[in-house]
Amino acid sequence: MAAECQRVDRSSHSMDKSITLPADEIFRNLENAKRFAIDIGGSLTKLAYYSTVQHKVAKVRSFDHTAKVGVNGEPLYEISMQEEVTARLHFIKFENAYIETCLDFIKDHLVNTETKVIKATGGGAHKFKDLIEKKLKLRVDKEDEMTCLIKGCNFVLRNIPHEAFVYVKHADSEFRFQNTHPDIFPYLLINIGSGVSIVKVESEDKFERVGGSSIGGGTFWGLGALLTKTKRFDELLQLASKGQHTSVDMLVKDIYGGSYGSLGLTGDLIASSFGKSATADNEFSKEDMAKSLLHMISNDIGQLACLYARLHNLTRVYFGGFFIRGHPQMYIGEVQALFLRHEGYLGTIGAFLKGAEEDNPNQYSWGENYAGSSGLMSVSPDLNPMQRTRSGTFDMLEMDRLERQLVNLPLLQDPSSYIPDTVDLSEDALAREYWLYCFEEALDGVVKRAVASQPDLPEAAERAEKFRHKYRHKLQTLRQQPFAYGSLTVRSLLDTREHCLNEFNFPDPYSKIKQRENDIALKYFQKAIKSLEELSWEQRQFALVRGLLAGNVFDWGAKAVSDVLESDPEFGFEQAKRQLEERPWLVDAYDQWLERLKGPPHKCALFFVDNSGIDIILGVFPFIRELLCRGTEVVLASNSSPALNDVTNSELQILTQRIAAMDLVIQSAVKEDRLTLVQSGSSSPCLDLSRLDKELAGVVRERHTDLVVIEGMGRAIHTNYYAMLSCESLKMAVIKNSWLADRLGGKLFSVVFKYEVPPTMMSKLAGI
Repeated sequence: MAAECQRVDRSSHSMDKSITLPADEIFRNLENAKRFAIDIGGSLTKLAYYSTVQHKVAKVRSFDHTAKVGVNGEPLYEISMQEEVTARLHFIKFENAYIETCLDFIKDHLVNTETKVIKATGGGAHKFKDLIEKKLKLRVDKEDEMTCLIKGCNFVLRNIPHEAFVYVKHADSEFRFQNTHPDIFPYLLINIGSGVSIVKVESEDKFERVGGSSIGGGTFWGLGALLTKTKRFDELLQLASKGQHTSVDMLVKDIYGGSYGSLGLTGDLIASSFGKSATADNEFSKEDMAKSLLHMISNDIGQLACLYARLHNLTRVYFGGFFIRGHPQMYIGEVQALFLRHEGYLGTIGAFLKGAEEDNPNQYSWGENYAGSSGLMSVSPDLNPMQRTRSGTFDMLEMDRLERQLVNLPLLQDPSSYIPDTVDLSEDALAREYWLYCFEEALDGVVKRAVASQPDLPEAAERAEKFRHKYRHKLQTLRQQPFAYGSLTVRSLLDTREHCLNEFNFPDPYSKIKQRENDIALKYFQKAIKSLEELSWEQRQFALVRGLLAGNVFDWGAKAVSDVLESDPEFGFEQAKRQLEERPWLVDAYDQWLERLKGPPHKCALFFVDNSGIDIILGVFPFIRELLCRGTEVVLASNSSPALNDVTNSELQILTQRIAAMDLVIQSAVKEDRLTLVQSGSSSPCLDLSRLDKELAGVVRERHTDLVVIEGMGRAIHTNYYAMLSCESLKMAVIKNSWLADRLGGKLFSVVFKYEVPPTMMSKLAGI
């Protein structure tokens, strides 16, 4: 198998060439693989390996200018494309029928000869031990199955937002994704394989099997085979999905003619599984019997889980194991049943982590790479029949190691209830259809911008077309499976696009636009400050807010703005001010903010900045300059990596240096450490306050931050609009999308200005 992995027809052992997948799209970056692990179950193999990925990054470096902005028309800084190496984890799931073919492909493409051992777990590890050692020339080192399972579960809960979900039968959105509590322990794991193991997990290394049952997935498979003569597990599930259990099961209403109110039993509750089969003369269909059997075993396991959860006083109950595959439904009474998007990978993730302990992978944060991951499928056989063929072939998950460890913002009022995104598109069909259309329509412009950012590279156009194909495919998948990567949101659509751009080496398509706009805006900075200083105090406060809002108009991610900027390069700061709606704004708390400014200064303000150019230079810097003059320390948090035309930390360092050379207030604040620049840890136009740079969280605590300012449509509208903080906050944005403005009851360029004070601080501020 030199080129592709092919599906095996088990009945004839012939190769069905109608369903194929390019092997280099499955076993990606195999030439740089350094460590392997494998989990072999009764029907599925899960392979894991670690690789180093070389990709391009955009680096900025300041020219040696002193007080002047540019010399002889030279730009403020230079941009260079450099190669960077990062770590990636690859997880691949396929049927055991392909194991020999896949091992052959790995053997043929494995370059790294330092790898001597492969960690293995699962019941099939012993069965395939000799084959693995023969094919890969690696020694198989077996790891305890339960230990691997727990390690894998801890890893995904800690690193993948929206990993856990509740399954809601017959709802528009089958999957309701849950926020992971910052402290993932303790929890109960119900692992359903051939039988059932119930494990109480109290910490990373402390867990115990507290119970179990012999009635599990093997029972469903075995009894199902006897009842239906169907030998394949997936075929049994397919039969069950088409069946009606009420044909076979005796319900409460079959006995009492309706509900049994005094006992709280509804009429459609199952009174006796297979109860009708003893008295009925008719034959039952395979589908109905499979459905009844599925309900019987699920209910039994669910009841058992509920009892153990109560016994150990646990509210978080996760279900995993092969029995869950394609069937995330359990009935466990008052305890909520939680399922995992990547439950099939838990064992192999754990085995890999056991083999990588010397590298201490848990000291890093990891993020799912949407460009290389398959995503979750629907359990409905009719929702998307074409996608269901994938369950018989290959699924992939990729995790990238992040440069910085990510933690919660310490100022979140309740981290466990924090939801970053304002709208869940998987539950809002109208919004989903609009935004998917919007992102698809924008593809031509993104491709054009990507090519223009690399004029000296002739192959850029070809790579851009590959990006277009991949991202469009992702959008089509999400149209059919909105839940594929967790909750579908504007943020996840933007992040998926950034992942795909990086996949094809377009790390910063807007780099030259940012460079040009920064150069232009700096020339007007001193004039803008002089104009502000000529105003009275009250006039100046309003002018500062209005200037910040006008600066926020310059967002290349908004089509209404990019169209104007493309057609009218002279469109500037004053024109943007005129575009803003007059007060009262759509959301207008300016009067309350002004009253607060008449009181004592804040100790420290944390400002999450947005766009480069006019936004950061003529909008944000005059605003924070005023705060500094009041005696407030300022922390500017900017993206760690590029996204659209958002300013990055490395760019902001250079801009601050240049502004400090022109302005004594900024200069002294930098020297006295009253103005601090930190990375947010993000590479998104949106903002997740539960995944921020650990260093930023430390600065927030040390400075006793008492004001958070969040600017921009992505950070303050699409995300964090409802975020509750334990200190004062300002959320400011200009609505640059007509559809969204209409939804919010406004119009294009409507203004949102939210000043929020937590209830616990109301009385304190009232006395100021």
